[in-house]
Amino acid sequence: MILFFYFLFAYCTGNILFGFIISKFLANKDIRKEGSRNAGARNAGRLYGKKAFIFTFFGDALKGAFIVYLGRLLGYSTSILLLGLLFACAGHIKPIFFQWKGGKGISSFIGGMITIQPIFIFIILAAFLLFYLIYRSFTVPGLLSLAACCVSFLFLEESLASFFIATMLMAMIVLSHNIPLRHFIQKKSNDN
Repeated sequence: MILFFYFLFAYCTGNILFGFIISKFLANKDIRKEGSRNAGARNAGRLYGKKAFIFTFFGDALKGAFIVYLGRLLGYSTSILLLGLLFACAGHIKPIFFQWKGGKGISSFIGGMITIQPIFIFIILAAFLLFYLIYRSFTVPGLLSLAACCVSFLFLEESLASFFIATMLMAMIVLSHNIPLRHFIQKKSNDN
């Protein structure tokens, strides 16, 4: 029963859209109706500047970190922590309190993963730099660097369950971007 409420709380926490809050505070507008219509940090930065990007990114990252930290306090395994993070990211991507229109879940994913294993900071940065040299864009290398975290579970945790759940989480985030498969195969000279 406690586990059910943990997952429900994780989803509801994901519904807190910092991009929406920042856009209301800075411009009294709904970020989901502006720019790319995405409630994430990248759109916030494009529309309202660097401070909006920073506050949105860290706000959304803290959601993921908080859910993982709470699960750890409750004594849950890494697999359950990842499921909690999956629900938090699902709440961010498809928030019931915001008519199912949210962000892409990347910031929350990063915050949660780093809380699970701080070494993911270096894995994400190193993988991003490597893939950026190949693709010369931000979106695909960013997603591939997060995918590197999933593979890392096979070595850091030696857990197929953690790897499988992390891969499901990653697949959800990739699907939220609506990027054709060919973009992962072809080198791109600019971003989508």
